[in-house]
Amino acid sequence: MSVRRPVAWTVAVVLFAEAVGVAALNWFLAIVVDRQDMSLAGLDPDMMSVSSKIGGVVFGLYFALCALVALLVALRDRAPAGLGRVLLISAAVVHGLLGAFTWGLVGPGAFVFMIVVLGLIVLLLMTYDAREESVAGPRSEGGNGGKGDDGSPVSPPPAPTTP
Repeated sequence: MSVRRPVAWTVAVVLFAEAVGVAALNWFLAIVVDRQDMSLAGLDPDMMSVSSKIGGVVFGLYFALCALVALLVALRDRAPAGLGRVLLISAAVVHGLLGAFTWGLVGPGAFVFMIVVLGLIVLLLMTYDAREESVAGPRSEGGNGGKGDDGSPVSPPPAPTTP
């Protein structure tokens, strides 16, 4: 049994849950800021509230799009290509950076979560890459693998020299 499809399903579910969680957290923070009557370094509380809501929606949609790519990978059982691959790689980078920040700001539990998601995304990308290489076989440099008509190398090896 292959581990590729269950990993892709797991990544899709985790990223969908994370998309909802990030959007909900930012929306909640926007409500908290909106109900305050003080500003942070002279910033308008209404502007901070709107910015938090916009950021939550944008990052929620970003993680949902990454989850959709992982879902399509799981359904099709093919490696992500093009924009989907770029999205998954960028999600891995984002989780690595967020993991580094959460260690100091939130604690080791959030760090472990971020690194587990990072590992799942990298595992998804790597397992499908290994499959594509094994199906394609070894790559060659031309029709005869860089060999002449008689099977010998096109250019002879250099002659050994003695001092």
